Amino acid sequence: MKKFNIELAVGLFVLAGILCLGYLSIKLGKMEIIGGKGYEVYAVFSNSGGIKTGSAIVLAGVEVGRVKSIILENYQARIAFILNPDVKIQEDAIASVKTRGLVGEKFIEITPGGSEKFIPQGGKIRETQPSVDLEELISKLVFEKI
Repeated sequence: MKKFNIELAVGLFVLAGILCLGYLSIKLGKMEIIGGKGYEVYAVFSNSGGIKTGSAIVLAGVEVGRVKSIILENYQARIAFILNPDVKIQEDAIASVKTRGLVGEKFIEITPGGSEKFIPQGGKIRETQPSVDLEELISKLVFEKI
């Protein structure tokens, strides 16, 4: 009987440890299991420049959302993202693909506009800027003698 109690206690301890590890993995990975909080908007880029699902959306240096999906639409990248419900984006805002550091991760930076109208749920950011292609800049410098 004593051996059974020890094995039961160890089993419960291991199970609790696995549940805690799973919870931490989800929270630290910033994954959403049951629908994300916020509203969805999208933007169309000529080049997505390495953006992946789950990449950060940044406004004034503060993370305000995550990339939900990236699909090819008419030979352009249609990127949908979920923004925090308390963040409102003006109609004339600009979305641009940026890089943290020289070879860091890619994210989308939103530059606010001056309009008093806001983009609704499912709306589109019209102004976009693709990422700067470092290889293209180097080849222009080397071969075209800028």
